Amino acid sequence: MRIYLASRSPRRRELLTQMGIAFDTVAFRDGARADAHTDETPLPGESPVVYVERVARAKAEHGSQIIDSRKLPRRLILSADTTLEFAGEIIGKPVDAADASAILQRLSGQTHRVLTGVAVNHQGRTEFVLSTSEVRFRQLDEEEIRHYVMSGEPMDKAGAYGIQGRAGMFVEHLSGSYTGVMGLPVCETGELLKRMGFRVL
Repeated sequence: MRIYLASRSPRRRELLTQMGIAFDTVAFRDGARADAHTDETPLPGESPVVYVERVARAKAEHGSQIIDSRKLPRRLILSADTTLEFAGEIIGKPVDAADASAILQRLSGQTHRVLTGVAVNHQGRTEFVLSTSEVRFRQLDEEEIRHYVMSGEPMDKAGAYGIQGRAGMFVEHLSGSYTGVMGLPVCETGELLKRMGFRVL
């Protein structure tokens, strides 16, 4: 059995492979030609929990429309979205190096929440599950923030860091799902796929 993954994320591809799940990728356009359906801009007053569910569901449902329009074989479509919540605010991917530095300075010595929503669409039905983790950073100095940002690693990641990369050294405490912080909580994803009739093991 194969599924479709509606995501460009190499971390999500890696984690699905770890789970032993065969998949084909459905890519969305980005930049100036980005699909309006999968716009990740938060709505005014939108809470982080509502935001991550809306975006994850929209990706799965838009992926389904792409599959239908291309007349590809119908299978389960999985999508996910990860965001950070700090002081009640949604923190997404940094827009540039200066923004990445500013985000990391805010997170230094503080606890934030990582929310990863996973959605699966099949036969016109979309189911959703949310993984919530708490991460505490140790105190970071300006030099290590500068070096980390110069590595380029923060630029495509919510909250300007990847726990599976160099920023693992910043994490003093984690409560929740390590793979959820990476971008795809394998336990919750496996349970959701089973609920939708997909045999995981």
